[in-house]
Amino acid sequence: MRRFVLASVVAFAAMLPSFASAQTLKAVMHSDVKVLDPIWSGAYITRNYGYMVYDTLFAMDEKFQVKPQMVDSFTTSDDGLTWTFKLRDGLEWHDGQPVTAEDCVASLKRWSVRDVMGAKLAKSIQDYKIVDAKTFQIVLKEKFGQIINAIGKPSVVVPFMMPKRIAETDPFKQIEEYIGSGPFVFKKDEWKPGEKLVFTKFAKYKPRAEPMAGLSGGKVVGVDRVEWLWIPDSETQVNALLNGEIDMLEAVSTDHLPLVEKNKNIRVIRNATSNQYVFRMNWLLPPFNNVKVRQAAAMALNQIDFLQANIGDSRFYRTCKAMFTCDTPLASDAGMEGLVEGNSVKAKEMLAASGYDGTPVVLLYPSDLGVIKQLGPVAKSALEKAGFKVDLQALDWQSMIVRLAKKGPVTDGGWNAFSTSWSQVDILDPLMTPFLAATCDMARAGWPCDEGMEKLRDKYVKAETAAEKKAVAEEVQRYALQIVTHVPLGEWFGVAAVRTNVSTMAVPPPITVFWGMSKK
Repeated sequence: MRRFVLASVVAFAAMLPSFASAQTLKAVMHSDVKVLDPIWSGAYITRNYGYMVYDTLFAMDEKFQVKPQMVDSFTTSDDGLTWTFKLRDGLEWHDGQPVTAEDCVASLKRWSVRDVMGAKLAKSIQDYKIVDAKTFQIVLKEKFGQIINAIGKPSVVVPFMMPKRIAETDPFKQIEEYIGSGPFVFKKDEWKPGEKLVFTKFAKYKPRAEPMAGLSGGKVVGVDRVEWLWIPDSETQVNALLNGEIDMLEAVSTDHLPLVEKNKNIRVIRNATSNQYVFRMNWLLPPFNNVKVRQAAAMALNQIDFLQANIGDSRFYRTCKAMFTCDTPLASDAGMEGLVEGNSVKAKEMLAASGYDGTPVVLLYPSDLGVIKQLGPVAKSALEKAGFKVDLQALDWQSMIVRLAKKGPVTDGGWNAFSTSWSQVDILDPLMTPFLAATCDMARAGWPCDEGMEKLRDKYVKAETAAEKKAVAEEVQRYALQIVTHVPLGEWFGVAAVRTNVSTMAVPPPITVFWGMSKK
């Protein structure tokens, strides 16, 4: 998933009683926006766009706790099978229509088709029931202990709420109307693909009363207008920030960091949450349709090589063998013994024993996203030391996203492997982590297909206590490394920069958002 794509996330301002003079804030994000349907696309830039325009039923705070957002209150029946949700008063779509329970049910149904956690929840749902205009119920066939975490999922794919007529769009087709109820309105008439997106403050948005915390609380908007300007060249981006032509740069490369840090008019912000590099193989095509070949590749890779090549500055990376990331409740190095340490000798032995016939590995990498563009060359070097033949192919990120959807042979646009990065908030548990879903054709690009993994993920659904969850998560991690759904390659922290006349939240949210910001 992406250079600062993932999440060199900007820190944002502490809640203010009021914002003085609202203005236009200009930002360069980590990527241009090609897709405007955050349910259809898993791209982080589309997710970030989604948070501008849409709102969510629940939201995650800075402590990874899920709190009500559009929901005012909710209750659970004694048997845990019926969940009742009541919406807040005053919720309105950008076209002036009230937000209804029917809108929310339609949105959840569409989201659950495209999201791995939503798909698990959908299997446990018996029915949705509309109680009144602002109240709906989810009736379960069996208990689903992660229900609030599922519909409060903070990242790809986020269950954003849309009007019923839009949410009823085929989940495998992109929406064509962009009406949300979030804090900003998308100005489609001012959209210039490859150049600029424009958002204006939604005057009728009603923030919650609670202070802003992470992605939760009152979304207080302090500017009238936000412009996302796309500048492909990183050096030109930095110069625009230094010269005051833009107010914010979502992702600063470590190469340019010294220049930015010494400028007294710039404030550098280190993201509070980490991102995880990963290596992903295609189970459908040779050679990685052979589990022994996948295991050999995992043995060949070395975390520190990837971290030093892509980040370089040790302030902003760490080695970490925890599949669910370090410093979290489910952090563990179970099953990682001897892995990701670059043991090319052992990897070569394993590859020889696997029956590998010299089939070239078509390895894709994005040439335009600085924080991940070195993942491909580093992986190529490690794999070749182990005896693989590697065909390294560079694409721009948006083209790579399209290419990764192709399941055909490499002679027809297919591929064998790629590396990317996930935000910590995407990979906190076995249900949430996209690359763990081994649901065959319904899985993420790479399409792992394994009944054993799905049984373990179902087991996690039923875990109730923290100890039970921890135990199952370790089982999942060990098994995932045996079948090699993906390989964790270490963690890094994004760096953003703003002009000193821009105020932001004291604790950076895990995703770049533009409420809680003001400009003098």
